[in-house]
Amino acid sequence: MSFSSDGPARVVVVTGGTRGIGSAIAERFRRAGDTVLAPGRAECDVTDEAAVRAYFAKLGPVDVLVNNAGVSSSSPLAKTTVDDWRGQFEVNATGAFLCTREVLPGMRERDHGRVVTVASTAGHAGYRYTAGYTASKHAAVGLMRAVAAEVAGTGVTANAVCPAFVRTDMTAESVARIRSRTGRDEASAEAALAAAAPLGRLLEPGEVAYAVGFLAAREAAAINGQTLVLDGGGIQK
Repeated sequence: MSFSSDGPARVVVVTGGTRGIGSAIAERFRRAGDTVLAPGRAECDVTDEAAVRAYFAKLGPVDVLVNNAGVSSSSPLAKTTVDDWRGQFEVNATGAFLCTREVLPGMRERDHGRVVTVASTAGHAGYRYTAGYTASKHAAVGLMRAVAAEVAGTGVTANAVCPAFVRTDMTAESVARIRSRTGRDEASAEAALAAAAPLGRLLEPGEVAYAVGFLAAREAAAINGQTLVLDGGGIQK
């Protein structure tokens, strides 16, 4: 099912759109007939204010922004470095802020637009050994809610999707860390991540893309300031 096929093609920007979840999101919008730009870090470093401003200045009006660029690392709090902490905040929270700030004035002027942030169940709940990631995803969700409050009553909306672990390169790195620290094989390490949510399996990138498409749909004008949790029912918001 497509959520973007009715009406003229839209200009959609998906940050971190070259692989994993971002690639699946970009492909879904393309199949719906939209014009999609899916910059990786080489095209638009979302942590660099000047680079973000220059990138969006070249594009003109943006109808849909998907804040998907993200990073993660894990370690006990006592071993979390300031660089790890800041690095995750710069991409996961500040990146979303900078990109949203660039597109929002034009959306407000045209009285139409969708901002969807790809957060995480870690934006709602705390998990061991993920202080930087969890805090930065909470910040991303908080940013979304603040933006939603500003645009309430207009044709612009801001929402977030909060998936559990998704089958991506980032999750593969998490599996590798579990294997190196515990000696488990790949299957049992992956199962340990999957068991963190009632779903009992890893999500597929296309499932997240479907949720993003739903929140970005023209018909979703009444949905604003919400988080759509994808975990099989563990977190109910």
